[in-house]
Amino acid sequence: MLTEIIKDLQKERNPKQAKLLQGFFKTGKGEYGEGDVFLGIKVPVTRGIVKKYVGMNFKNIEMLLKSKVHEYRLAGLLILVDKFKQGDERERGNIYNFYLENSDRVNNWDLVDLTAHKIVGEFLKDKRREKLYGLAEAKNLWEKRIAIISC
Repeated sequence: MLTEIIKDLQKERNPKQAKLLQGFFKTGKGEYGEGDVFLGIKVPVTRGIVKKYVGMNFKNIEMLLKSKVHEYRLAGLLILVDKFKQGDERERGNIYNFYLENSDRVNNWDLVDLTAHKIVGEFLKDKRREKLYGLAEAKNLWEKRIAIISC
């Protein structure tokens, strides 16, 4: 499945759009998105691609999240959102834990804003929120943002 989703995403690459996104998401040296690589795929296109990969296992999702390619990480996170929507309470707990274990790869505002409230916020809706307080006090900008968006 990993090879297939990468092929599907690569088919949609747009070098002109990628260049614009590299600037918009501040990927230069010393900027908050330093090191991110973009394919130039618009979010609705990525959403459409991931629909057929909701059955992807956590190992392959983790591989997507470890990529420097922004759209691969976005795809992995959107798959998690879709899995979370379909999952029972146990599966949702597993997805919540996996998301937080990989929060270092949820490292740009769009990745957080499109997913944190749908996984972390939704999971903690009727639970204790101490984890959010810890994230809010983190030194990592994106973990703080996860806490804020999840409220």
